[in-house]
Order: sequence, then C-alpha cells, then structure tokens
Amino acid sequence: MYTLVHGFYKYMVQKDEYCVLILGLDNAGKTTYLEAAKTKLTKNYKGMHPSKITTTVGLNIGKIDVSGIRLNFWDLGGQTELQSLWDKYYAESHGIIYIVDSNDRDRIDDSKETFDKMIGNENLQGIPLLVLANKQDIPECMGVREVKPIFNKNTHLIGKRDCMVMAVSALTGEGVDEGIRWLVDCIKRNVYIRPPRNNEN
Repeated sequence: MYTLVHGFYKYMVQKDEYCVLILGLDNAGKTTYLEAAKTKLTKNYKGMHPSKITTTVGLNIGKIDVSGIRLNFWDLGGQTELQSLWDKYYAESHGIIYIVDSNDRDRIDDSKETFDKMIGNENLQGIPLLVLANKQDIPECMGVREVKPIFNKNTHLIGKRDCMVMAVSALTGEGVDEGIRWLVDCIKRNVYIRPPRNNEN
C-alpha cells in the first residue's frame, strides 16, 4: 500500500526536468548570474555574496523550480582550456544561456568566436538561445543595440530557433528573472525536439 501511495505522490509532485547550460568566456559573470537567478526565483534562498564568487574551474550546478518545471543549470568554466569540454553537455541540454561581458570590449571578438563555435554544433540544433549582455550596471558598457548586431552576424548558425538578446546585470539582478521566464516558455514549446529528462528523484 505504501508503495502505491508513494508512487502516486511522486507522480503528483514530480516536475519535468530540463537542463540549461550557462556558457561564455571566463569572468563574463556566469556564476554571479546563476546566484542571482536562484536568489530571485527560489523562495528563502540567500545567495552567495558576489565578493565570494570565484572563477569557475569545471562546473557549478543549480536547480530552480519555475512555472511548474525544474531547471537544472550547468554553469561551465569559460577559460579557453575548459571550452573543449562544453560539447560533452550539448546533447542533454534543453536551452543555452550565453553570457557576454558587455564591459569587455577587448574580448568581444573572442566571445563572438567562442559563441559561433558553440552554436554551430549539431547537438544544439533547434535549442532555444538566450544571449545576455551582462554588466549593465557599469555606465560605459555596451548596450543591447551594440551587442546584438555582433552576435547576429552569422544568423545561419543560429538557424530556426527561439533566440533573444537581453540586457542584464547579474550583480544587481536586473533582467534576470525576465530572461529565465522567456527561456522557460521556449523550452516548453520545444518539447517535441528535446523532451524533458526522466526524473526519478
């Protein structure tokens, strides 16, 4: 009897799980963004202070329940030597958040080159893409009007997929939840291409 009740309970509370990759060059603000997202969208979550966040070496994982589904975020290290590991995660991902340091004009071309290599991977075809122009709290940074044309140059690589470029400040949290809610809507529409993972938890 317990097994039957437990099974029914699991069925009722179980959420579809989707994996979202957070990518971008090192120091773009990926981990700060993940912390801001957890703080904004998880009740009673006290985020890590930005001064305590260090460069990701490997992988950070975060979970957020939003709009009736569970998002598993994989925040991958952005150093050149770690980018070669990104493609190991592509086949399991349901959405991509690509974070651009819009205050780092010196490396914008590097970021674009990394983006093109990533988005051209066949395992990401049709997967929703959210490009975030981060660090909008810094006065002299590039806005969306400047960032968007740079990342839209190779539209053939982006292909037919949901794609959005948004301004965000991971430090202040501005724009964080709007971007995630947009991505959730896209992921839900995209289930015929990439269905949710089976959740046994």
